[in-house]
Amino acid sequence: MAVEFLHPDGLLRQTDYFPVAAATGSRLILLAGQAGVTPDFRPAAPDLAGQVHAALRNIIIGVRGAGGDAGDLARLTFYIVDWVPEKWDEVLAGIARAQAEGLPAPTPPISIIGVQALFTPDFFVEIEATAVLD
Repeated sequence: MAVEFLHPDGLLRQTDYFPVAAATGSRLILLAGQAGVTPDFRPAAPDLAGQVHAALRNIIIGVRGAGGDAGDLARLTFYIVDWVPEKWDEVLAGIARAQAEGLPAPTPPISIIGVQALFTPDFFVEIEATAVLD
């Protein structure tokens, strides 16, 4: 596997995701931000948890399309409209659904960035991903 996940001493000991990914593969996969949408560009769910799940499913599809798998993901960056920490449980619920479909648990390193808006008001989250393949 091209990605090793680490919890170095001295960093926050969160359990939902790894704080560090060390990648040594030979092929880098960079996915454009994936929203929680269907292939016909409609919101896949009316709520944040459902859209997080759908966006992560789209990321897994993208990585597989490039010859990798969910275990090759090295980093996820979430852009969430009107982010407040109270939305964390909804994010975790969406992640848990995606883990049932193959997303690693704990997840690769994640960052959450609050934004004012995305492409359309119907989108609550967009997720960028980086994967590394052997």
